[in-house]
Amino acid sequence: MNAGNIFYMPLTSFAEMWYQIFLWALFSSVFVHMIAGTICFATLRQHKYGKFFPLLIIIMGILLPLTSGVLSSAAVAFVYRASSHQMPPLYALVWGIGQTFVAACVGFTRILATL
Repeated sequence: MNAGNIFYMPLTSFAEMWYQIFLWALFSSVFVHMIAGTICFATLRQHKYGKFFPLLIIIMGILLPLTSGVLSSAAVAFVYRASSHQMPPLYALVWGIGQTFVAACVGFTRILATL
C-alpha cells in the first residue's frame, strides 16, 4: 500500500537510524534554544552586556546535540541494529525530540546540582 513512499519506509541500517535520530535531536534543540534566546533577548535588550547572552544560548543549542546527541543517537541506533529491528521514521522523531525533552527536564530540575 505505502511501498515506495519515503515517509513510510523503515530505517534499516545503523547510519540511517543514527542520522535521522540525530537530525531530529539537533533541530528540536535548536528550535527550543531559539525560543529561549528570543525570550532572553526580549527581556535583556536594555542591559549593557545581557543582550549578548542569547548568542550563548543559541550556540549551546547547537553544541549540545553535536556532542551528547551524537553519542546518544548512536546508542539508540546501535540497539535497534543489534536487535535486527527496523525503525519507522516516526520512532526516530520520538527518539530525537525525546533527547531534547530529557535535556530540558534535567536543566529545569537542576538534578545535576544535587550530585
